[in-house]
Amino acid sequence: MVNEVAVRIARPCTDLAAAERFYVQGLGLALLQRIAANGPGEHDLLILGRREANWHLELVGGADLTVRPAPTAEDLLVLYLGQPIDEAIVDGLKQAGGRVVSQGPYWDRWGVTVEDPDGYRVVLSSRSWSNAG
Repeated sequence: MVNEVAVRIARPCTDLAAAERFYVQGLGLALLQRIAANGPGEHDLLILGRREANWHLELVGGADLTVRPAPTAEDLLVLYLGQPIDEAIVDGLKQAGGRVVSQGPYWDRWGVTVEDPDGYRVVLSSRSWSNAG
């Protein structure tokens, strides 16, 4: 097994500006990189995350995007915050284009679920990663 693992989550996105508002202004992730398509078959990219983390969320969009977002209710990005959910964060996500939804009894008990502008769901969990199981 490799000692250090980095994780990249990539998703198609119909409106990168709306997604940036949601994830950067609403959720507070850092914009790590913005890449503009530079030729045929290339895509515009937003790379979002935390500078100190070994994971990032890559949103793929632009004029040549051939795969449309097709989220299901189980396409979850779960963020284990380890503390009660700050309503100011939820309000900020709603103001940035998010929509609070029910994710069922388990997740509704342990957090708040918000759909991003493409319909992908972000769960803000009050649990910590160590007690998530």
